[in-house]
Amino acid sequence: MNEIRDINGYFRSLALAAQQMPLESVEQMADVLLGAYDAGRTIYLFGNGGSAALASHFACDLGKGARNGSRKRFRVVALTDNVPLMTAWANDSSYEDIFAEQLTNLVRPGDVAFAISGSGNSPNVLRALTVAREAGAATVGLTGFQGGEMKRLCDVCMVVPSDNMQIIEDLHLSTSHALFTAIRARLCQAAGAHA
Repeated sequence: MNEIRDINGYFRSLALAAQQMPLESVEQMADVLLGAYDAGRTIYLFGNGGSAALASHFACDLGKGARNGSRKRFRVVALTDNVPLMTAWANDSSYEDIFAEQLTNLVRPGDVAFAISGSGNSPNVLRALTVAREAGAATVGLTGFQGGEMKRLCDVCMVVPSDNMQIIEDLHLSTSHALFTAIRARLCQAAGAHA
């Protein structure tokens, strides 16, 4: 992609990348998340920087907003939200372990590890995905560029077709909102069918 030099160029690049999004991967992610919901499994979200903020945001959307009027809720945890625990692992072990060590305590077969990394090469994200796979959890991810190492560690990986980190992060947020919207609609439709 050409270097973006102005506001119009940014939005043109964003629109082009959005038109090229691999929507089949997003649909597969929705299926994985709904499968975890149906089975009462837990979804663990994690990432760094802007991806950490998105992990918290998406956990909030799923945990609060994806209700269908029933008492059943998504079991969802953003591993980015326990700052004291993250800093303890970073200080006493290494920053690469901040998510993997949390998952070691929590993840069970059938759970979902949902990784977010613009580059797909963040060592702490890769270690967490490895721990999740070894535990028998499903692994899904949002990334960009060419998918990085993360792509091979995910059962479902959505790669934003861009090499611009801001475009990638914009479309990660859009993807999480698309997932939330589709999941909530499916849950509401299922609730209506059973009413």
